[in-house]
Amino acid sequence: MNRAKNTAKKWQEDEALRRFKLISPLLQEGLDEARKLQIREQIATENGISIRTLYRYEKSWREDEFQGLKPCDREKHRRQDLPDNFEELLQQAIQLKREVPKRSVAQIIAILELEHRVAPGVLKRSTLERHLYQAGYGRRQLQMYCDARKSSSKRFCKPHRMMLIQADIKYGMKLPIGKKGAYVQTYLSSAIDDHSRYLLFSRFYDNQEETIVEDTFHQAIDRFGRFDSCYFDNGSQYVARQLRFSLARLGIPIRFAPLKSGKSKGKVERFHQVVDAFVREAKLQKVKTLEELNHYWEIYLEEYYHKLPHDGIREYYEGLGVQVPPEGISPSQEWNRDSRALTYLDRSVVAEAFLHHEKRRVDKGGCISFRGRRYETKPSLIGFEVEISYDPSAPDKITVRHPGIGPFIARPVRIGSFCDKAPALPVSIQAQEASSSRLLNALEKKHEESRERTADAISYADLMKGVSGNV
Repeated sequence: MNRAKNTAKKWQEDEALRRFKLISPLLQEGLDEARKLQIREQIATENGISIRTLYRYEKSWREDEFQGLKPCDREKHRRQDLPDNFEELLQQAIQLKREVPKRSVAQIIAILELEHRVAPGVLKRSTLERHLYQAGYGRRQLQMYCDARKSSSKRFCKPHRMMLIQADIKYGMKLPIGKKGAYVQTYLSSAIDDHSRYLLFSRFYDNQEETIVEDTFHQAIDRFGRFDSCYFDNGSQYVARQLRFSLARLGIPIRFAPLKSGKSKGKVERFHQVVDAFVREAKLQKVKTLEELNHYWEIYLEEYYHKLPHDGIREYYEGLGVQVPPEGISPSQEWNRDSRALTYLDRSVVAEAFLHHEKRRVDKGGCISFRGRRYETKPSLIGFEVEISYDPSAPDKITVRHPGIGPFIARPVRIGSFCDKAPALPVSIQAQEASSSRLLNALEKKHEESRERTADAISYADLMKGVSGNV
């Protein structure tokens, strides 16, 4: 039963994420109704859904954001008997879509009924719509749309800050921070504003796990607020489910770069040349620790990169026919002079969005296991499955949730002295550090006494020899 519930919950979350991805282009600021209508028609055509469905998804998002996009709970799925010739009907439906991409599912059903391929009322709109999507219809058009954008990606630049954030990971220098001073590869994770080339956050890490990207965006959003969308390559850290859910909960859609398209990531690749220059200087500085490396990197960004005139900003304005000052425009100047206001978010909301969630079973002692340690919950939860949430950067603090019980913090179990497997020795028998060996001292004293007795005996013998001679 619990496994079925978990599967259903995962399906709800995945479906909500799919729906958010569909409507994310409609959530951009500054779109008029005519442009939105055009985008809706395009999304509906490429994904084989109706415009009415998109309106419903948008309404659900406005009312309850990401939570509103989740399908309703259903205790049982109704069994629908498909017609015997359903496979033929599905192929005919795909053919009708290809002939006229703007045909709705309702129109396709009407055509099939008029052609006497299926009796009226037998084929349901939701059923055919689901199978069309599962068949992959619309992917070809979507790929054609993405390919058409490749030619213009070189000249692309958002007109204001926080409209698009690009991110990537780059190899840093090796540092002697491993066990016994072994050299460890470092990695730089960065989030850069597409318009101003300003770094929202950038830090070196000693690994390239998914959590470093989560930390990068957590810090960036804490500092500068919500942005319209972000742009990634297809690396495993960026397609990870946790990152997509965290950003979706904050209403931030993700765009992915086309495969094997270096030009589409030109801004980040150009920034990586700046990183290479810094690494050369850091090696001359003989940096030895990760903290020291990040200290100099922060100074390098604030005092050098952000204040240096950027050729990309100049090219952008000159392409628009706008005169640029002879000294140029730096990322910091472009960021600060932008008229678009920042949308700050409550830190607790951001922290909640980036929490990791897992399931645990409470044992008979009222405890759960997490990363090799036991955490105490509540006796009333014994035998139940609970949801735990935690921040990967501080995994010792775990929040436990269960229906009917308010969220609470689970603490690591501390075993008392009476239950400790290795109890402390009483003071009376504990070993104490000595300043010298009492045995050797006693032997040395005894040795001195023995020498004195020997000396006295020799002196008495000489005296007695002298007396005997006189006699």
